[in-house]
Amino acid sequence: MKLSAELKALEIRLGHKFARPELLVRAVTHSSMSSATRQDNQRLEFLGDRVLGLVMSEALLEHDKSASEGQLAPRFNALVRKEACAEVAREIDLGAALKLGRSEMMSGGRRKQALLGDAMEAILAAVYRDAGFEVAKALILRLWGNRVTTVEADARDPKTSLQEWAQARKLPPPSYELVRRSGPDHAPVFTIAVKLQNGAVAEATDSSKRKAEQAAAKMLLAQVSG
Repeated sequence: MKLSAELKALEIRLGHKFARPELLVRAVTHSSMSSATRQDNQRLEFLGDRVLGLVMSEALLEHDKSASEGQLAPRFNALVRKEACAEVAREIDLGAALKLGRSEMMSGGRRKQALLGDAMEAILAAVYRDAGFEVAKALILRLWGNRVTTVEADARDPKTSLQEWAQARKLPPPSYELVRRSGPDHAPVFTIAVKLQNGAVAEATDSSKRKAEQAAAKMLLAQVSG
């Protein structure tokens, strides 16, 4: 199978030349482009998530031999969640190589966090199936770079920390409210407010609801703990 110029360029950015190029094609094919003769990347995404998880688990154990499971779990989650995968995907310009249907193309699919994160996991699985675990592991560690060593010592979700703060003071869980949504459909911007029963409130804005909620929770936690 001959690869397109975009996929050949992606191979170079990945630093891996596929012995089975059909795996790379499948890894970048979104469900909006699938057909009876063209498989999408969903099954590879499922596998890639597990390959990434094993590599990150080993890397974290090796980096901090004294860390407890309670310390390792949030660090692990920070390294393997969709946002982290999408961030790596942007660094290698994976979006430029995605095969998308017209509707996804028109709605800015090449920049969507979910699509990029899923495709990044599919790429990892494709490399694993093409060349084995050690090659996939080396690729992951290179692409994730110093994220493993610089992940926050306490990488817990700010929303969890804020909820625990409230519970410790016998307050109900914080409530989150969408204040406004702006921007075009392919690049929305969300402003989220988080409130505590004691009247404390904070707002934050981001391109994803989840990150806006996290940012608002972090701001409120700093406010009430200061």
